[in-house]
Amino acid sequence: MKRWFGSLAGRITAVIAAVATVAVVLAGLLAAQLVNSSAVDEARKYLAAEADALSGQPLLGNVQDIRSDLLVHGARLALVRADGRVTGAGARLVDDKSVADVLAGRPVSKTVDGPQNLVVLEARPMAGGGGVVLVQPVAEIREAAAPLLRRMLIALAVCLLFSIVAGGLVAQWLSRPLVRTAQSAHRLAAGERSVAVSPGGPAEVVEVSQALAALDAALRTSEGRQREFLLSVSHEIRTPLTAVRGYAEALADGVVSGPEVAGVGQTLVAETNRLDRFVRDLLELARLEADDFRVELQPIDAAPLLRESWQAWQAVCAQNGIVGSLKLPAGPLPLRSDGQRLRQVVDGLLENALRVTPEGSPVVLAAYLTGSAGGLTVQVRDGGPGLTGADAAVAFERGALFARYRGERPVGSGLGLSIAARLVERLGGRISVHTAPEGGAAFVVELPGI
Repeated sequence: MKRWFGSLAGRITAVIAAVATVAVVLAGLLAAQLVNSSAVDEARKYLAAEADALSGQPLLGNVQDIRSDLLVHGARLALVRADGRVTGAGARLVDDKSVADVLAGRPVSKTVDGPQNLVVLEARPMAGGGGVVLVQPVAEIREAAAPLLRRMLIALAVCLLFSIVAGGLVAQWLSRPLVRTAQSAHRLAAGERSVAVSPGGPAEVVEVSQALAALDAALRTSEGRQREFLLSVSHEIRTPLTAVRGYAEALADGVVSGPEVAGVGQTLVAETNRLDRFVRDLLELARLEADDFRVELQPIDAAPLLRESWQAWQAVCAQNGIVGSLKLPAGPLPLRSDGQRLRQVVDGLLENALRVTPEGSPVVLAAYLTGSAGGLTVQVRDGGPGLTGADAAVAFERGALFARYRGERPVGSGLGLSIAARLVERLGGRISVHTAPEGGAAFVVELPGI
């Protein structure tokens, strides 16, 4: 019971019951006052009419007998003689001032505190002297009205009961949408998403439901982006790890020795630094509560960056028997971009190419300046199985090629090309895929110049 009174439905019901009770009590008091007042007014009107009729009778001696049948409802009749004597059943209720007024020829209509009780008194003088007086105790008038008052109070009690029941039903109607909304909120808090929120109920509850549905959609969007970002970071971290593992295995197998060890060491240091930058990215993004890589555009020379990327993948080329080729112009390749993000794009495309290229086939990394503005075009071409026109249409959609060729050819996580496309777009460029002269796929990245 205590828990029910603590609920919205219980409190609304209690408030409605309290308000209804106060209203019924006030209505009962007002009704009693109005009924008693109306009864007294009606009695006075009746007595006045009877007194007017009786005062016109010529024979006072027969008045009581003639009108007795009309006074059975409680009125008392009294006669004031010319000598001042008062006779009749109502004589004891008539006060002296009323007698004096009647003898002076003045009609009397008032409520007086008579000798024995509060009474309604109507007196009229008669033409032959003396007068006629009709009186009725107020207590008797109210007693006569008591049955009507009781019926009214019973009706008010029924109305009170109906109000309480109706209030309980209204409370249930008002609280039910809120209860459903609260249940949906608990499901959201428990980690469930796409929770259906019923929009029914009053306007305020509908607004809360709509806000909760919007929160659900925002949570799904935010969590989806965070999940995609974590997958992207996991994929990107694997790229330098692959290079590090390739060179480590080459060192362990004795493939690299002598003067080449220093160069391999430098590559391992560079790839370790890349891993460190990815970790710093994660820490920075966590502090900023962001869900994507930050891009810082600045003037850079892409030539050493591309050579560094190519060098990092030479161990993988050697292990898989792939014929690698780097084609860069002799001079610098200046542009305005983010070097670390451009390296991510190139590494992702090279990893994709090396994964699908069979032994003895080529992989080419080429770059050249284009246009009068000095834009940069980077190509990663391979001698692998290539892509059909249908493949090219969905190549940069997350997981599309992974789902299509899983089990048929070597595939990665399905994220590399989509990450590359997103980064290229944020760098202000565009990426496309064509058929390579080497027989496989050619991924072309076009970036604006300085």
